[in-house]
Amino acid sequence: MLAILKKEFNGFLNSLIAYIVISVFLVAVGMFMWVFPESSVLEYGFADIQTLFNMAPWLFLFLIPAITMRTFAEEKREGTIELLLTKPITDLQLILGKYFAALLLALFALLPTLVYYYSVYELGAPQGNVDSAAVVGSYLGLMFLAAVFCAIGVFSSSISDNQIISFVIAVFLCYIIYTGFDLIASIPVWGGYNYLISQLGISYHYAAISKGLVDSRDVLYFLSVIAIMILSTKLVLRSRKW
Repeated sequence: MLAILKKEFNGFLNSLIAYIVISVFLVAVGMFMWVFPESSVLEYGFADIQTLFNMAPWLFLFLIPAITMRTFAEEKREGTIELLLTKPITDLQLILGKYFAALLLALFALLPTLVYYYSVYELGAPQGNVDSAAVVGSYLGLMFLAAVFCAIGVFSSSISDNQIISFVIAVFLCYIIYTGFDLIASIPVWGGYNYLISQLGISYHYAAISKGLVDSRDVLYFLSVIAIMILSTKLVLRSRKW
């Protein structure tokens, strides 16, 4: 698994995908945080980086599928998937190797945003007047969000040999699981079940963690979705034997 992880991660770094994704993410977040007056921290006048955590999920919605769309689709298109599947590794090890490589790149894109936190920390009056607990919780929420999106992206890549189709499927599934349940819950036909339906979406649990209170139920939700996506990918790969 570690060999697959190293191979995939080096493959990302040796292509333009990693640099384009990280650059687009940082530039977009930077523009919203410091340039656009509607969301600029400087215009807002309050030591807070909530703009980052509000915009990052929507950017990840497109950027992470762009990272993961090649994981299995490219192997299928080039005919190297059969070679990988004959190696002395299990299907789960192969999936996890590719999954953690994509997740590592997504988390790597988050590291430079710590500069934004440091900047707001220094700009606070008095210095350091920032809700650090909420920031830590929001970063943890972003990490779980990236982990879920990567799992969805790897699954989407496994069901098609076309990278564009994999990208579109991943974006659609990520959107549905992030905010789709909130939209469904807003339809006035569910009676008292609308709150329960909204809890099925990521945005509910992401908002809860972003408050700085890490609830085991939220963590269990994220881990459950990741496990379901990983096991679904394994099922797709095993279908070749049917």
